[in-house]
Amino acid sequence: MRLSARVDYALRAAAELAAVAERGGVGRSRPVTAEQIARAQEIPPKFLESILLQLRRGGIVHAQRGPEGGYWLARPAAEISLAEVIRVIDGPLAHVRGQRPEQLGYHGAARALQDVWIALRASEREILELVTVADVARGSLPGRVNELAADPRAWN
Repeated sequence: MRLSARVDYALRAAAELAAVAERGGVGRSRPVTAEQIARAQEIPPKFLESILLQLRRGGIVHAQRGPEGGYWLARPAAEISLAEVIRVIDGPLAHVRGQRPEQLGYHGAARALQDVWIALRASEREILELVTVADVARGSLPGRVNELAADPRAWN
């Protein structure tokens, strides 16, 4: 699986907003400027602005202009999966040459590849739907994710 820099930055920005909200207690946290997020996560500020705009349009964050302005999560971080953020930024999770796996037309000896790509997407989706922005911000991932990450074969 390859994730774009846009997705990486979007996930990091969402985790930063979740951490700020958690430090602020219950309810809407104070708005965080793009500059503060960029600095905290070492993200190029101009690039981050366009990503935050996508996240706002996708319903992940809210924004407020002005001197007291900034960004905050549109919903509790525990209700925002990594998969949702990825879809807002890059679209559907798994594509082969820009097509959804079920739309591919493999024939003969390669026919089973279609099922492999569908299973891969399902496995990817299982993890990305399971993990929330809150999990990442807290550094407390679900047991299944920790189990998979601890397997030495995961790095091969």
